Amino acid sequence: MTDDSQNVVRAGFSSGGYLNINKPQDWTSTDVVRKLKGITRAKKIGHGGTLDPLATGVLPICVGSATRFADTVLLGTKSYRITMVLGSSTNTYDSTGDVTAESEWLNVTREDIVASLDGFRGKFNQIPPMFSALHHNGKRLYELARKGIEVERPPRPVETMSLELIEFNAPEVVIDVECGHGFYARTLVHDIGEKLGTHAHLTGLVRTHAGAFKLEDTVTIEQVSAAAESGDWREVALPIDTTLQHMPKITLSDSFVEMVKFGRQLSDGDIGKPSEYQSGDRIRAYTPEDELLAILIFEPEKLGWRPEKVLTGI
Repeated sequence: MTDDSQNVVRAGFSSGGYLNINKPQDWTSTDVVRKLKGITRAKKIGHGGTLDPLATGVLPICVGSATRFADTVLLGTKSYRITMVLGSSTNTYDSTGDVTAESEWLNVTREDIVASLDGFRGKFNQIPPMFSALHHNGKRLYELARKGIEVERPPRPVETMSLELIEFNAPEVVIDVECGHGFYARTLVHDIGEKLGTHAHLTGLVRTHAGAFKLEDTVTIEQVSAAAESGDWREVALPIDTTLQHMPKITLSDSFVEMVKFGRQLSDGDIGKPSEYQSGDRIRAYTPEDELLAILIFEPEKLGWRPEKVLTGI
């Protein structure tokens, strides 16, 4: 690649954007970020929601200015296709771990599995696995687990919006789940096994959607590399406002654009009717050229809209 093409690559992400990557199996999320940092030559890059190395599917990557909106990447729900095997459990709750128990599964029927799923629909409590990134007294749980240490983990509230059996080819079971934040698919599989009176562990996991990002819209690392070679990111990059569609949109006049650029507040009468908004409401503010400029937050006690996040280079 020539120096000129490298400059084109850097310019391609000057205003930031997202890469909806289909994560390869056996890669960590950090592996993907490291690889893409080299490809994009981005100074700022990060992922929006970790996937286990075993998993594949949707892994949103924030590039450049999009890293400032990382908190919006996984707003909403996530969906997974889960493959599990009955008859044995492991210390990691998936096929990467050591077998900790085995039991008979031949008497488990399709009807049994369908019935077992009822207890995992809606809101319920879930105990996180030891092999997780949660903290305990300043240490990651997986660090303790690797030393053979198990500690008590308080149950955490989780929610599933849908949970359906897709395929039962004993001892393999395939289910689809849509869930909220903090949900562990590995724990679900472990708990289903116990409810069935046997054991189970996860053998395959595909994240099919996460917030605004869908599996059918993902791109591969190879496709991103090809875009870097050509300097044309249009086929692989998504704009920053992809994750901001839940906010109302407003186009500012040139004079208001200049005010926002310098961090100055707009009065409550400058944007719509104050009665339409409540304290803490946020809106997307665009330039007359339809470029995202800022996120404004409504602060009625100050009688105006404060620029909360302003994009530079506009």
